[in-house]
Amino acid sequence: MSDHVGVKDVDHDEPPLDRQLDRRQFLARFAALATVTSAASLASPLRARAATPSWAPLAGVKSEVQVPSDLTELTLAQAATLIRSRKIAAIDLVDAYLARIDAFGSIYQAFNTVLADGARAAALAVDPRGDNPPLLGVPLAIKDNYYTAGVRTTANSYVFESFFPAFDATGVARLKAAGAIVLGKTQMGPLATTRATTPDGLVTTVNAWTPNTPSVNPGGSSTGSATAVAGRMAASSIGTQTGGSITGPSTAQGLTGLKPTMGRTSIHGIIPLSYTRDHSGPLARDAMDAAMMTQVMAGPDDNDPRTLGLPKVPNLIKAATPFRKKGQTVVRWPTTIGVLPGYTSGTSATALARQAMLDTFASLGAEVIDVAFPDEWSLLTGGAFNNVRLPERSEPFLEYLRQDVRLFGVSLSGWINGLFISGDEFLKGQRAKYLLAKRVFEQIFSVCDVVVQTDPVPFDIIGFPEIAFPIGFQLNSTAGLDVPIGAILGGMPYAEDRLLSLVAAFQDVTNFHLRRPPDPMLASPLRARTASVKLRLTMEDVEATSE
Repeated sequence: MSDHVGVKDVDHDEPPLDRQLDRRQFLARFAALATVTSAASLASPLRARAATPSWAPLAGVKSEVQVPSDLTELTLAQAATLIRSRKIAAIDLVDAYLARIDAFGSIYQAFNTVLADGARAAALAVDPRGDNPPLLGVPLAIKDNYYTAGVRTTANSYVFESFFPAFDATGVARLKAAGAIVLGKTQMGPLATTRATTPDGLVTTVNAWTPNTPSVNPGGSSTGSATAVAGRMAASSIGTQTGGSITGPSTAQGLTGLKPTMGRTSIHGIIPLSYTRDHSGPLARDAMDAAMMTQVMAGPDDNDPRTLGLPKVPNLIKAATPFRKKGQTVVRWPTTIGVLPGYTSGTSATALARQAMLDTFASLGAEVIDVAFPDEWSLLTGGAFNNVRLPERSEPFLEYLRQDVRLFGVSLSGWINGLFISGDEFLKGQRAKYLLAKRVFEQIFSVCDVVVQTDPVPFDIIGFPEIAFPIGFQLNSTAGLDVPIGAILGGMPYAEDRLLSLVAAFQDVTNFHLRRPPDPMLASPLRARTASVKLRLTMEDVEATSE
């Protein structure tokens, strides 16, 4: 259960942002988005603004936790509070994480660059006296498709193997301005296309819950970011999602991952995959940590047109604070959760965990109802229209494709296929996306506020927000170890506050998010590395799982 933030017992609250949404206006904006796809850039000369968002809501984060013997067990919220109150030193926290990276990094393979000297120097410079930024001294892991000034940014590809950006991505700049310390860059799928491998397909990063069994899938392209946090090698991390790569690694590794509404967080300074589907967001330990990260990252950025003209970012910290009435945890706002057909069917561990999750939400005051898939759901979310993302992938990389197709390694097929989708197919795909968004509004969100997700991709297509969180565990027979069972909830545009509030309530009465993975077997690192050598993805594998 959650005990690291101030739980308030109140009788009323402001309505969530989704209740104030003008759906027609959103759909008009959504339809226009395809006309600015050319705004994506591999190397814009503009610098991101670091201080646009307000940190005021973060002042409400408080922690009453005792200093643990293992500092890597502290959540982001706990660590930030203890550093500001001078109960722990930033350098001790950084050293604790670096010690785990030294001990287990060769097995986890979560990082491709560790900035130990820079992180220690930044931590030694931390002075907690006075008015300090909210993430002061907290060590984070950054996915390697985010620009980091003067630090090699490869997107785990041959294309960018010697790329040193001159500036930080907006998300990185804002986190650093908020006081966070960058521990390193995390391993990822080549150009964000699949689970973390070398550019030629050799599997690298493992699932933190099965560290000596590399065959267990650790999630999508934000694998390293997830493994770094789950394996207690960073307090929190940031990733990107185009086809499930924040929510996927989060469900696979017992984390709370928030994929915000498209445009809520900037993608300026992120090596692109699909401009109309790329999202940036946190992979964190719990709802409060995800809220803190998003509160810092969110807000308008002149360098990303998708972020402009949106509703003001609400108080996500308040939303992620467990809400009580008469001493009992309840959902913060009246909420109806829609359950899609087949979601709890069967007697598998996943089905049972899903039903238990829904029962818990009902006990917290949410209404749980059955909802149907929108008309032509399979057609609108399937490959025929989903593949229109591929030209957006290919266009920024034409120079490199002409130079040498071998630069794209195992993920080449997606870039080549994008060249063969005609203009009329692309336009039909954009119309299909609009129709899908309209039907989700009219046929799902007309009867519920939040809907369970059986696949993250449909909401990636239309840019609606999603949150992933752990709801149970099951035995993995190959590894002989328990692995997390995760769930994903999807909401209306700008519903990050409602989604965070639901997960905060759930985590206040459950403890799945508090479980820690076992450490790797130090006696057998050679066995783990040998096993990984035998795992290599082919182009067909990548095509089948590509974002």
